[in-house]
Amino acid sequence: MPQIPEKIHELSVGQLAARSGAAVSALHFYETKGLISSRRTSGNQRRYSRDTLRRVAFIRAAQRVGIPLATIRDALAELPEGRTPTRSDWARLSETWRAELDQRINQLGRLRDHLTDCIGCGCLSLETCVLTNPDDVFGDRIVGSRLLGERRPPR
Repeated sequence: MPQIPEKIHELSVGQLAARSGAAVSALHFYETKGLISSRRTSGNQRRYSRDTLRRVAFIRAAQRVGIPLATIRDALAELPEGRTPTRSDWARLSETWRAELDQRINQLGRLRDHLTDCIGCGCLSLETCVLTNPDDVFGDRIVGSRLLGERRPPR
């Protein structure tokens, strides 16, 4: 991993990509989504402050555990402008994200269990299918192999 001398306070997009392990296209995407920011040189080249390395590390760590980019952006927006996320920021945010992740893990476990049943059945009926009609919420109103909006009989 290339080292960046302490006297360098700004990084090009290539330097940031090499140091962070993120693709240049990912960095551009993060910037369009408001997760990181850069300034433009007189030659219209992007320059990132050194603390962007920590922001990118924060973003990538959160993504690895399944946190949506919009949620990450909201978390970063709560930090004072220009400040990099700290260890305590990560601890606080990861605690709030834990419940959401636990809920997703439970949903995926239920999906996995019902997927096996569905493959065995093969019906995909809204009347009985636990994947497309959990807890038979449409069973009172509609039957059939797909969910269609309420239709009125032709006149």
